[in-house]
Amino acid sequence: MKLGLNLGYLIPGMSTADHLEVVQEAERLGYDSVWAAEAYGSDTATVLAWLAGNTSSIGLGSAIFQMPARSPAMTAMTAATLDLLSGGRVLLGLGTSGPQVAEGWHGQRFARQLQRTREYVAVVRMALARERVEFHGETIELPLPDGPGKPLRLMISPVHRIPIYLAAIGPKNTALAGEIADGWLPIFFSPEHVSDVRALLEEGAGRAGRSLEDFDIAPTVNTYISDDQQAARDRMRPVLALYVGGMGSRKQNFYNALVQRYGFEDAARQVQDLYLDGKKDEAAAALPNELIDLITLAGPKDHVRERMAAFREAGVGTLTIGPMASTKEERVEQLRAVAELAT
Repeated sequence: MKLGLNLGYLIPGMSTADHLEVVQEAERLGYDSVWAAEAYGSDTATVLAWLAGNTSSIGLGSAIFQMPARSPAMTAMTAATLDLLSGGRVLLGLGTSGPQVAEGWHGQRFARQLQRTREYVAVVRMALARERVEFHGETIELPLPDGPGKPLRLMISPVHRIPIYLAAIGPKNTALAGEIADGWLPIFFSPEHVSDVRALLEEGAGRAGRSLEDFDIAPTVNTYISDDQQAARDRMRPVLALYVGGMGSRKQNFYNALVQRYGFEDAARQVQDLYLDGKKDEAAAALPNELIDLITLAGPKDHVRERMAAFREAGVGTLTIGPMASTKEERVEQLRAVAELAT
């Protein structure tokens, strides 16, 4: 099981130099990849280009490029350019984002996501293979009909075959990842529920007549190693409460639905009710310890070592660490502790 670092967003409180030092330390420690995120602040492509010029070996992953933000051709251009600049280190993570960001920030309708994802990935693969891009789908039409457009071919060649990862939460999207992607980027992954998601991935792979032997399950796992397990759990609460309670609407919150599928139906509803009522601290406090222990790495080293083994046994290929620390020094300390436990 390889280790990755989820850099997340460029956040206030840490300078860009701090972020870079954290990534360079991860590279020195032997982490296989670093992944950058985007929402409606720092964008992933610029961050990865910056990291490409300041590192030498670590893989550079997008977690994720938001599909509503870029045409598939633009995504292929960006991935190919980053691959050239980095000497072949790009890992292309894609996702649909959510309806509030897609429609409120990018002005793109959040509809027909399964079909759009399927067609988007097909066009990206076509472009990265340097085929002439001509595609007539239900959501994507290239070139546009009755106009001056013509099928074009990407002018540059990626250094290597860029693997495509899909960020997916719902059952149908997870099955789609098994069908069309090289890897899966889950969030709030539970090793104890891997049989459910493995069945979905295999369902998708079966539709494509392919094997999952080289398929990379690469969850991002919020992490804080501390002798005080309750304090470590409490580090997780604000972010989990945001996602479970406030990421999306009451009717459409993918993370809340996921937690309910794990068996925490009542807690998920309570956290959402509290969060949407503005009671964020109470929402965080309402998260069960059992849920936190299931989907994070929080607590003493022996506990975290056992949980890392559970992720490995569940078939995780890349364990991507999200250090729940706000300073450079703390993040580096967490990365070192995880690297030590992984040996």
